[in-house]
Amino acid sequence: MRVPNVISLKASEYQHNLTQDLTIARPSTGLALKGRIRVPGDKSISHRALMLGALAEGETTIEGLLLGEDPRSTAACFRSLGAEISELNSDRVHVRGIGLGQLLEPLNVLDAGNSGTTLRLMLGILASHPERFFTVTGDGSLRSRPMSRVVNPLRQMGAEIWGRKGGSLAPLAIRGQALQPIHYQSPIASAQVKSCIMLAGLMTEGQTTVTEPALSRDHSERMLRAFGAEVTVDPDTCSVTVTGPARLEGQSVIVPGDISSAAFWLVAGAIVPESDLTIENVGVNPTRTGVLDALKLMGADITQENCREVAGEPVADLRVRYAGSKTRAPLRACTIAGALIPRLIDEIPILTVAAAFAEGTTQIQDAEELRVKESDRIAVMASQLNQMGAQVSERLDGMEITGGHSLHGTEVDSHTDHRIAMSLAIAALNASDTTTIHRAEAVAVSYPDFVPTLTTLCS
Repeated sequence: MRVPNVISLKASEYQHNLTQDLTIARPSTGLALKGRIRVPGDKSISHRALMLGALAEGETTIEGLLLGEDPRSTAACFRSLGAEISELNSDRVHVRGIGLGQLLEPLNVLDAGNSGTTLRLMLGILASHPERFFTVTGDGSLRSRPMSRVVNPLRQMGAEIWGRKGGSLAPLAIRGQALQPIHYQSPIASAQVKSCIMLAGLMTEGQTTVTEPALSRDHSERMLRAFGAEVTVDPDTCSVTVTGPARLEGQSVIVPGDISSAAFWLVAGAIVPESDLTIENVGVNPTRTGVLDALKLMGADITQENCREVAGEPVADLRVRYAGSKTRAPLRACTIAGALIPRLIDEIPILTVAAAFAEGTTQIQDAEELRVKESDRIAVMASQLNQMGAQVSERLDGMEITGGHSLHGTEVDSHTDHRIAMSLAIAALNASDTTTIHRAEAVAVSYPDFVPTLTTLCS
């Protein structure tokens, strides 16, 4: 696919591997982004719909499922565990569940691919199925990401899990057990940790509680209730409790657009002069809208239109308009830290791009979790944006970004991280000359249509 002088995507051999390079050549006349677009289904909700549908009795239908590589990994794992899952598509997916406690012992190793959500949440399910043996792994990136944050509380519940470095790294082996309920005081606000323990609690007699230092995204709580589980939430103490054993019944799930994917276009609209973009049908769950709060702190012109509720999740169309002028930067610096971080952890790479075009110095703190994502997102975003002329300094738990420096095109690398690849593409839209992003095929993990959408907006 190619639009002359703007976007091209081609195969290449980078570091002795066949990859795809995304090249963005910004026109000298400028490039305003205008129109209405839709983003893929929410990745977090897509994962959970497939998992709970597989554990439920009866049939679950899913509309708007994300067709990225991560949900495909989840579907493949639960097919191996006995669930019937139709071919994945964004119109309607049918899941015939096998029922809690009825998962089959797979013949082969379960492969979570690049998906930390698949692996971490699945561990809670597998560990609580007695008299079965499972082995799980992932790609090179996932095998380097820490699993102790879920393995340790599961072991407190009585789980038997083995793995590299004492069970902190995949591949992992699990012998299912009848677990005991616990009240787990999580040291971090993490929806993956919370959801893993809640899923283990579905088959555990009694009440299993997780308390976090701050509220993390609550898709698991909402969907578990919809499928019939008894879940209570205490927002004052940031605690959630699931009562087991539970019985789940198949449901109809409609997946809204992913605000993490919408974030790329929100920043693009905010930094590219004369832009006016509307992103339709975006999930605006308040535990996920930290990116909207951060961009509004930075002075972005973003409004929510056509607000409604779809299958228990709040949804809206998001309109973003460029708010800068010849004498004023489109954004201003701010501090992103504390309780805001769990609500926008996945959006920090693209917020770093926004900060590079803001007036003043933006501080990102309390985000050490970024060090152990698909890449070290602190180090990678700092190094790649600095190559483009930005001024980004690493901190142990975040970054300091001094805006106002004009970016220029150069060769950069995604480090096989989908959010890095897309963030660099948005930065390139507002950089002079030509930018080439190596290993851009990583975008398929969460947003397979990113490049076609970018091409359409730039044509």
